[in-house]
Amino acid sequence: MSTSGICYLVGAGPGDLGLVTLRARECVEMADVLVYDALSSPEILRWAKKGCEMVNVGKRAKDHKLSQDGINALIVERTQAGKKVVRLKGGDPMIFGRGGEEAAELAAAGVAFEIVPGISSTIGGPAYAGIPVTHRDHCSQLTIFTGHEDPTKGESSIDYAHLAKTPGTKVFVMGVARLREITGALIEGGADPATPFALVRWATTGSQKTITGTLADIAGIAEAANFGSPAVAVIGDVVKEREKINWFEKRPLFGKRIVVTRTREQAGELSRGLAGLGADVVELPTIRIGPPDDKREFAEMVTHAHEYDWLVFTSPNGVERFFDAFFATYEDARSLGNPRIAVIGEGTAKKVREYRFGVDLIPEKFVAEGLVEAFAKGDSIENLTMLWVRGAEARDVIHEGLTALGAIVDECVAYKTEPETEDPTGAAARIREEGADLITFTSASTVENFFKLGLPWPEGCAAGSIGPVTSEALKKHGVTPAFEAKPSDIPGLIAAVRKWAGA
Repeated sequence: MSTSGICYLVGAGPGDLGLVTLRARECVEMADVLVYDALSSPEILRWAKKGCEMVNVGKRAKDHKLSQDGINALIVERTQAGKKVVRLKGGDPMIFGRGGEEAAELAAAGVAFEIVPGISSTIGGPAYAGIPVTHRDHCSQLTIFTGHEDPTKGESSIDYAHLAKTPGTKVFVMGVARLREITGALIEGGADPATPFALVRWATTGSQKTITGTLADIAGIAEAANFGSPAVAVIGDVVKEREKINWFEKRPLFGKRIVVTRTREQAGELSRGLAGLGADVVELPTIRIGPPDDKREFAEMVTHAHEYDWLVFTSPNGVERFFDAFFATYEDARSLGNPRIAVIGEGTAKKVREYRFGVDLIPEKFVAEGLVEAFAKGDSIENLTMLWVRGAEARDVIHEGLTALGAIVDECVAYKTEPETEDPTGAAARIREEGADLITFTSASTVENFFKLGLPWPEGCAAGSIGPVTSEALKKHGVTPAFEAKPSDIPGLIAAVRKWAGA
């Protein structure tokens, strides 16, 4: 038996990233090899460590990038090689996920493995559609089966006549393509044609769609709506509860596909805020943050930061890189001395406070001009020394404005913005194929690098801007933003998106 390699069979949940277990995330973060299928939440891939081998086996009906035998061989071989392998499967690996087969292969090969259950779409999907699979007023029994087998074939292992007579709620997956045959077999077996029926597609995601009917007419309704897989079907009186407790599909941004172009590391706050309001969020990072060209000069300026009267930060990125470099040199926070700290806005202030430092100056307007104006309204800064921590592409407004007020300003370039070249979740292809309702931009650099991707602007799509500088960048590309956030920060942008959607 391998002494170092181990394979984790991990349930990725039904789609909503918030439904992934803490243990599942731990496994993904430590994986050397990540083998994932097409039903996994693509955002999970962001948790993988640098250098992790990612293998998309793409298991979906009639579209298998790798056969089941091939998957079995792959996870065994990588585990035997001493790797930490994560086999990421949509929903729960042991509920129609063939996790039992994969576990048996691992056991037969004599390698270590662990099973990490996930929330199955068979219960998570109905819950997000406002349908409880069990309910005291309707049933006390739940039957789950696969619709993958054709009921018109004699060798089917599912006894539809028995299922038809079974009381309680019935839930099945992988059966949309055979919906007419399945419903017909149940009715033929004695089920009441008037039994309520619901289908939930892309359950628990911003793309969720639910249709309802009866056992007799749901097939026709689904065909008219061109309702395809992946979907979960619910049969029983519990479907009636949807009228009262349908919560997920009533959120203010539900039905809106919104693109987030921030860096992969920074997208989280905006994505969570929009997803929490019901949006179908597509993360397409157009930029990434790289080290400055002159790393030595940056390190030296950070080392001498205690000599300045003021530290001026104009982005969370600058704050993070400054303090990471500072604490790489000094063990004691008191080594920073007593400079006062000015920031461009609340987002930057929040990042400073994460390092347990206070903020002395925040402008009313969260732009460079607003920060200069805030200094102008305060006490004289003539002959005071200032260290402006900035990105390589920053405008000269801060330096020119503070110098004009008499300050002695040194510029500390902490990072540079680079085009993002990786797209592990296939976001660009999704936008090209499915379009979008809104694309959000949080800086001029996200605008510039979005247009460098060469993606056609989606038909009927609006642009949302975080502030005036970003808006100007959009206008240079012939796009007038539908709105501009006030204040110019992430909470302001989320509020502006919600107002836009309501209008």
